[in-house]
Amino acid sequence: MAFATDCIHAGQEPDPTTGAVSVPIYQTSTYVQPELGRHKGWEYARTKNPTRSALEASVAALEGGSAGFAFASGMAALDAVLTLVRAGEHLILGHNTYGGTFRLVDKVLSRRGVLYDLVDTSNLDALCGALRPETRMVLVETPTNPVMTLSDISAVAKLCRAQPNVRLVVDNTFLSPALQKPIELGADIVVHSTTKFLNGHSDSVGGVAVVTRPDDAEWIGFVQNAAGAILSPFDSFLILRGIKTLAVRMERHDISGRKVAEHLSRHPRLSLVHYPGLDSHPQNALARRQQKGFGSMIAFETGSYDSAKKFLDTLRIIALAESLGGVESLACHPATMTHASVPAESRKKLGITDGLVRISVGLEDVEDLIAEIDAGLARI
Repeated sequence: MAFATDCIHAGQEPDPTTGAVSVPIYQTSTYVQPELGRHKGWEYARTKNPTRSALEASVAALEGGSAGFAFASGMAALDAVLTLVRAGEHLILGHNTYGGTFRLVDKVLSRRGVLYDLVDTSNLDALCGALRPETRMVLVETPTNPVMTLSDISAVAKLCRAQPNVRLVVDNTFLSPALQKPIELGADIVVHSTTKFLNGHSDSVGGVAVVTRPDDAEWIGFVQNAAGAILSPFDSFLILRGIKTLAVRMERHDISGRKVAEHLSRHPRLSLVHYPGLDSHPQNALARRQQKGFGSMIAFETGSYDSAKKFLDTLRIIALAESLGGVESLACHPATMTHASVPAESRKKLGITDGLVRISVGLEDVEDLIAEIDAGLARI
């Protein structure tokens, strides 16, 4: 089936009891077992829930994986995946990653005895040099948050496959399976914050991991049940509803993102715009090769904290808020918001300056967004 068809139907068959076209919200904590020692596959809602199972099947189908597992947040999904790396083993983490991911690895995973290195995974020589005999996982975001650096997924996957038992995990939150398919390019596991584009309406927090290997499915399913950081039935329902319009939403996000980025690239007050769809982006050719679109995430340099503040404080249609990927446009200041947990010196090296602003372009009329951006930039 085509992607748009799968968004509406994959994992979302009519309810077998009533024929309801939308998967019902099975708001139950437990299930009646017909007799001792026999059940119908449903025992306890932490272990399994029909609404959550439908979402897991849906995202697994969209990403081309063998199984999906839904969690209470994107970080909970990532944490479950990271349990595949044991004490004394080594993780390679993309050096420009979401601040929450860095915090989880640096402050939590390291206390479990996991070794890690921050590596520029867009540089294959650097990645190859960082691989060790005890390396078990390479975790990348592409594009990165927030400076939009790409990693060549196929090339990174080839390096991982050349090592004994090294998994490639790709955070695909910024593009969604509508615009990028990491598993088709060689990734072993894909993770998402479903809070973002999959849900698309800023009314649910969740995460999902999609796997390709049976042993990973068995382990992550075990962790999901054992640790219990599951997604609720209602949140599962909201994300399923959002996925039905994912294809059309991402098409509009992509069109508007390109227009806003092109406009920003010509603005005399801006020195730098990060957007893979621009010809000026150093990895534009890679973006065209491995992505089906460029998306709606844009970052740009205003020059200073004061300039960023003046710009952000003028916004009204574009909300100053954490998160991204909703129907409404959002703006944030990465240095003090999404990446505040990253040391200042590291932020500086990555280009996450005090003047950097990130925008998630929503579904409003793009001319209204451009007019508001111009009014804000006129103040800096």
